[in-house]
Amino acid sequence: MTLVIAHRGASADEQENTLPAFERAIEDGADYVELDVQASVDGALVVFHDTTLGRLTPLHGPLRRRYLAELREVGIPTLDDVLELTRGRIGVMAELKSAYLYRRHDLVRRTVELLGPDDVALSFERRAVQEAHRLRPELRVLQHAGYGVSIRSAAAYAWAVGFSDARVTRRSLARAAAAGLSRFVYTVNDEPRMRELIEGGIEGIFTDRPAMLRAVVDSR
Repeated sequence: MTLVIAHRGASADEQENTLPAFERAIEDGADYVELDVQASVDGALVVFHDTTLGRLTPLHGPLRRRYLAELREVGIPTLDDVLELTRGRIGVMAELKSAYLYRRHDLVRRTVELLGPDDVALSFERRAVQEAHRLRPELRVLQHAGYGVSIRSAAAYAWAVGFSDARVTRRSLARAAAAGLSRFVYTVNDEPRMRELIEGGIEGIFTDRPAMLRAVVDSR
């Protein structure tokens, strides 16, 4: 059965990467929440997508130059906050976001150490996924493909590959399956497209609308 992955939580209904968005994803019946991990200037692991703050908060400039106290004031949760909310209720897919902006904070190691045995680490950055796999070989890792990372190279270390819905092809999906990789597609918010991917045997779909995808999956 295709996994329902709430992209930054139920982000069509609540502000992305916030505790209400993750709570809503649980209520909507998602199998996993996907989130983005970065670090504050004082080294706290926080959950936020953009490397700059202006799109979603009244603050401006790079997130990595702000202290945790400042980020908390505008509603940005820590990774610990999210894991406390989700543990035992829903799986977590943690994206190692711009991991090597935060080299001095050891973002990859600290993140994967906090993840549970059924959670997943993922990234667009090959080095970050490879490091996560090296540090915790038993942890499942997902490599986003097509942005400088080939399916063939990902097969050497990853459990799964992620494809942009705008760029995925039948050929690339077939190649991933032949390499023994689980296949995930992001970010799909259109019901007919959800049905098409499910019928094609996709193992997981990232969506801003987990309730919609849950209904589509359960209707099959």
